[in-house]
Amino acid sequence: MNLIYAVLLLATPTAPSTDSAVVARRVAASAQLAAQEYRIGVVAGKIVAAAEVEEARLFLNEAIRSAKLLPIIAAGPTVAGLERALGLVERTGAPDSVDLAVRNLTDALASSLRVVLVEMPERTPSLARGRELFQRECSACHGELGKGDGAAGRALKPPPPSLADPVGLMAATPLGYYQRITMGVNGTAMPAFESRLPLEDRWALAVYASTLRQAVPTGVVPEGMQTFSAVAKLSDAEILAALGAGATRGELAAVRAFQATDDETAVIAGVFTTVRGKVSESTTLAGQGRHTDAVAAAFDAYLAFEKVERAVRSREPALATKLETSFATLRARAGGGATAAELAGLAGTLAAELEQAERIVSDQVSSTNLFVQSLMIMLREGLEAILIIGALMAFLSRVGAGHRRRDIHIGVGAAVALSLLTAVLLETVFALSPSNQETMEGFTMVAAVGVLFYVSYWLLSKMEVQKWNAFVKDKMQEAVSGGSVFALASAAFLAVYREGFETVLFYKALFLSGGSGSFAPVVLGIGVGSVVLAIVYVAINRYGVRLPLKPFFAVTSAFLYYTAFVFAGKAVAELQAGNTLPTTMLIGWPRVPALGIYPTVESMLAQGVLALLAVIALGWVFLVQRPRDAVRDAALADAPAAPQPDPMRGSVADGPGVEKAVLRSLERMEGDLAAIRGEVERLKQTVVESAVEKS
Repeated sequence: MNLIYAVLLLATPTAPSTDSAVVARRVAASAQLAAQEYRIGVVAGKIVAAAEVEEARLFLNEAIRSAKLLPIIAAGPTVAGLERALGLVERTGAPDSVDLAVRNLTDALASSLRVVLVEMPERTPSLARGRELFQRECSACHGELGKGDGAAGRALKPPPPSLADPVGLMAATPLGYYQRITMGVNGTAMPAFESRLPLEDRWALAVYASTLRQAVPTGVVPEGMQTFSAVAKLSDAEILAALGAGATRGELAAVRAFQATDDETAVIAGVFTTVRGKVSESTTLAGQGRHTDAVAAAFDAYLAFEKVERAVRSREPALATKLETSFATLRARAGGGATAAELAGLAGTLAAELEQAERIVSDQVSSTNLFVQSLMIMLREGLEAILIIGALMAFLSRVGAGHRRRDIHIGVGAAVALSLLTAVLLETVFALSPSNQETMEGFTMVAAVGVLFYVSYWLLSKMEVQKWNAFVKDKMQEAVSGGSVFALASAAFLAVYREGFETVLFYKALFLSGGSGSFAPVVLGIGVGSVVLAIVYVAINRYGVRLPLKPFFAVTSAFLYYTAFVFAGKAVAELQAGNTLPTTMLIGWPRVPALGIYPTVESMLAQGVLALLAVIALGWVFLVQRPRDAVRDAALADAPAAPQPDPMRGSVADGPGVEKAVLRSLERMEGDLAAIRGEVERLKQTVVESAVEKS
């Protein structure tokens, strides 16, 4: 079969390994591959594929050579068992006999050395990682689809086989591919990967290679085949047999695909967990004086980091370079001569840099989360703007200055235009300052946190809204009484631009927190929110619909406070990335990017303050304000009814509610007087214009 089964095998190392477990695994893998190749080459006692039989001989001879490097207790019996298997191959014995011989010798080898001959990955291999590795390491020879038609493979002898042959590879297994990747094939151009790729990557590559020959997945995967370890050693033929009569290749493909997770976030988190563990192990071993082991652990940490190094470098080249330097320093100092304080400092530096790297490559806020946040911001800020405009218009009508609504429109238009200009200027500043990007992003998010806290924190916003409304009302009264177009437009401008500036700031922070994939969901949220606001505006102004504003603002305030909590954690992380804030790691603390939670003291302090203030506000509402309101309502309910005016005397007796009635009357009088003043001013202007025309 033209070396189809010799697809992914590594060349034999030039120097013998002193690690008996590694040698034992190489021996077992070579023997097992020999048995697989022999079964393909011999059917019913006859050789049907001479090339496969020859490969079986090569694998067994290589296994014998490696077995001689085993400890004495295992070397002799293993070599003898391999020679018996080789004798069966030479005599064209039954494939089952070769399988049995190989199984017996590998079981004896594992028992005598007490080693696990097949190293399984801790997590299900990543299909995405396998695809990336295949394109990088294998596609030049095997082709992008694994058909053996790569440009670099055309001149190879023997040529690279096709990995997309579903019939010819019925006996292939992910384990077999893994063993080939780990060990190699003599006489081919296949490079060695045992020292180039860690175990997880070799398994990921093996799993991906196993899917290249599969059909489109269909059907439901049986529960017994939903774990990777259960099917990693099974061939396609064995899986089809286990699925039962009538099983299709689509169902087989579903089993293979079920094992290969595309959860890259989990894979990345696992990589960084491994790296941190190896760094900690290295410093601990160095502190114990085991410098050789400490250096090895430091190297393992760097080797594990290599899985994500390219992703880090593509986003933050300077950070990737710093990490490489830190790993090199750790390896050098772990070899001896470093004090405990120096080792702790190196570990702390690496921990901070790894935290930044993990945030860069794995922080992915879900599109749904971004859409909902964007929608809520647009609805909250947009509805506030609509209510402000409506209040201004109503005020003009109440004071008899409805003819000056055009001035309000001028102010609103200017506010919207300046809000858009503010967004453009903010983007321009970011574009012109790439060297301080993290610091600028951090301070932008800090500003957003401050404004979000200001508008959503109940105890503060209630007092400030009253002050702001009073300020706007005073400006409007001055503008109406003064008759200046600019004064009235500026009052409307101040009221609306405040909301516009907040909106620009919030959305900039939201884009920053969402990363590169935030554009579509955030813009969709803006679009949907705008449509809803247009409907609300028409409903209010044309049909007089009254909205339940109290529950609406309660819900949106809570949501904006949640957004402030998320932004607070991310703002601290950005400032740490820009070296504006220190990074103090919290070992064992959870990492939840969607909530802005990171395992650093600084980010947790910032979010802790917001959480504490939220508890205070809730305590005030439920433990102080509500009991007070209940007492007040009860007192009002028990109070005697206000006395009615005596029609004969024409006076009003003293009693509850009189002051409010008088104030309402005075306000109406004030409005009427303002309307009269406005009408007088208009008449005066008309008379003056008429006199000018006559003259």
